[in-house]
Amino acid sequence: MQADAITRSEPALKVRDVTAYATSFPVPPQDRVTLGVGRAIKRDAVVVKVTTECGLTGWGESHHGRAHSTIAHFINNSLRPFVVGRDATDVTGIWKTVYDRQLSSMGLGAACAMAMSGVDMALWDICARAAGWPLYRLLGGGANPVPAYAGGVALGWQEPSELVEEAQRQCEKGYRALKLRLGDSSTRDIARVRAVREALGTDRVILGDANTAYSLDTARAVIPVLDECNVGWLEEPFPPHDYRSYEIARSFGRVPFAAGENHYTRFEFNHLIDGRSVTVIQPDLSKAGGITEVLRIAAMASAHKLRIHLHTSMTGINMAATVHVLAAIENSGYFEADVSKNNRFRDELVSSPFTLRADGTVLPLERPGIGVEVGEKFLLAHPAIEGPAYV
Repeated sequence: MQADAITRSEPALKVRDVTAYATSFPVPPQDRVTLGVGRAIKRDAVVVKVTTECGLTGWGESHHGRAHSTIAHFINNSLRPFVVGRDATDVTGIWKTVYDRQLSSMGLGAACAMAMSGVDMALWDICARAAGWPLYRLLGGGANPVPAYAGGVALGWQEPSELVEEAQRQCEKGYRALKLRLGDSSTRDIARVRAVREALGTDRVILGDANTAYSLDTARAVIPVLDECNVGWLEEPFPPHDYRSYEIARSFGRVPFAAGENHYTRFEFNHLIDGRSVTVIQPDLSKAGGITEVLRIAAMASAHKLRIHLHTSMTGINMAATVHVLAAIENSGYFEADVSKNNRFRDELVSSPFTLRADGTVLPLERPGIGVEVGEKFLLAHPAIEGPAYV
């Protein structure tokens, strides 16, 4: 039975199977973007399918962590036994089982958090499909517009003139905010930010992401210019564990620091928030522990009057789910809209995950569950390509 609503008279939604697919496609030379972690030469993803005995299917995404086949293998062999035979609606119970028996006791912290994220997302997809509701309604939200910024693997280390052209194209599409990829030399980063600000004027929001590539000396040189150009945030200037550098660099200027895409579970976010140097909180549904855990992180952040600006991952599954969650929490911020060129995980693997409106916002999909249809033929036609995704 493949239905979008299950009546109370039917048996519990027991999980029959869990399957993770590692998938890849090469990035053509003309579409390659250089950023702080290297030049993208292929795109990887891990897609998770959970099937119930009554025939409902849920889909999720686990971040690939540059080890997509490893994450998929871990799901299929280590996490699957914790899920099969369980009631799919017992999402928090399954989460706790994985936490108790694997994450907290057997190591593989980040890998396990990424792996369980996709399973958790697929379970929420099943729950909403079973209710016949779009996910945001099941989470207690409304069809609330969410402001979007142009992000993803885009707006990288081009010459300033080329970057300005790309930024202007995104603004013409309706984006009121966009994120530049920093993490190059201080001189080149400064030149790019100044060029884009001069071209766009003051009515567009510019954000910056250094992808953990800054030293303290580079940050000291760049941050005053980010203040001068009214940049909305500086994302991940330092590695996620380097709390000391975040603390020291806080004195270099006013630009808010953003982080979270490489932090896992509410326990790491508790440390991040308590440090007070980072005020833009960016968990990823496919990395931090799934929807279940991100809702906890959002609640924790709301107690500190901080907004959640979710980081998005590789496929349209994560993108659509992200909009649902942002529409459901009280302290939602920006949606990171993937505007990378020819992202086949956004354009071919799934039906359209989001649509930008004229006012620069997006709405959650209204179909039951996460709301995207997933093409299994695409997954079978695009098996994992081993090797690094960035060089």
